[in-house]
Amino acid sequence: MNTQTVFVYGTLRRGGSNHFRMVGAELVGKGTVEGVIHVIDMNPAFLFPALVDAEGKRVFGEVYLVEDETLKTLDHFEGVSEPPQASDEYVRVQRVVKLENDEESTAWVWIWNRALGNTGLIESGDWLDIEPNPN
Repeated sequence: MNTQTVFVYGTLRRGGSNHFRMVGAELVGKGTVEGVIHVIDMNPAFLFPALVDAEGKRVFGEVYLVEDETLKTLDHFEGVSEPPQASDEYVRVQRVVKLENDEESTAWVWIWNRALGNTGLIESGDWLDIEPNPN
């Protein structure tokens, strides 16, 4: 089986409401990527993160090794079509991740692919600062 490296920064992180989707993934460690997170508000009970590129800002998350099948499942969860479509909510791209030990790695990350509209910026760059703990 092939494995891929992914960076998750929102609900898929440990402590996030969708972390259960990472079952079988191997945690590499914590890290950051360049960008900012906005809060997408689909309705009052359903918020989710949108990473967008921004120079000089960092978004906190985790790096995992996942099998190819898990990567496909995560793409489906993130609304990425096969093949990708311009209307997809997210696109999966490779980004440089700065790991907590100051090493750098390349990982797949899902970035927002639509207009932001009326969203809120998470100044800290850490989604878990605003997501209620599901436990």
